[in-house]
Amino acid sequence: MRLYVYCLADAINALPALSGISGARVDLIKVEDFSLLVSEFKVDAAPPVTRENALAHAAVVGSVLNETTPLPFRFGTVPTEEQLRSYITSHRDALEAKLAQVRGCVEMSVKIISNPDDTDLEVADESTQGPGARFLKEKQRELLGSERRGEEAKQVAAWLKSQVEIYARQEEVSLCPTEKLIVAAAHLVAREQVAEYRGRLAAARKTRSELHFLVSGPWPPYTFSNIELEFKTQFGVS
Repeated sequence: MRLYVYCLADAINALPALSGISGARVDLIKVEDFSLLVSEFKVDAAPPVTRENALAHAAVVGSVLNETTPLPFRFGTVPTEEQLRSYITSHRDALEAKLAQVRGCVEMSVKIISNPDDTDLEVADESTQGPGARFLKEKQRELLGSERRGEEAKQVAAWLKSQVEIYARQEEVSLCPTEKLIVAAAHLVAREQVAEYRGRLAAARKTRSELHFLVSGPWPPYTFSNIELEFKTQFGVS
């Protein structure tokens, strides 16, 4: 018998009735000083990655967010109970340090979209050019556009950091200069500062009308929890 593991948290005394992966009941178990939300899982293979299962996993993790800040596990973590207890015991110090890092915080997400505008790139008269020359010219335009958007992504990421760093205890940023989505950022924000963070971001957005912002959260600190890869390596699950 394996356990599907949703998250680990500081001491939780009780759970409401919850349904998890494939409608399975969610149970609360205690290991060392930690509380873990799990479901019994009767097969060795990980559950299929479906929208329904992904939403169920997220709902279980989010169910305790108002009470505590959980450390989410990677979707599809299915050790045996013995493996789980051994892992928690042997990694207790690291898990305590990780919980201390995120305790009292939530994750906020910011995605920034910039529509490409190539109107200022030099365009030569191609009416007299052969296919090879036109092909090379198109590649040159693509390269120039990619370089320009790469620089734009770096500048926007730096600008965003300067706007919210007073509230962001940690930041993880991905640059996507080849897409309309040029910056994707996650910020670890203290619960009591979420309103101020949102207000600061709302004011900053007004100064950059050329950009489109997608802001979401608060979420459990998925981006700032790195315990799932150790489980994957140790137990060979995915």
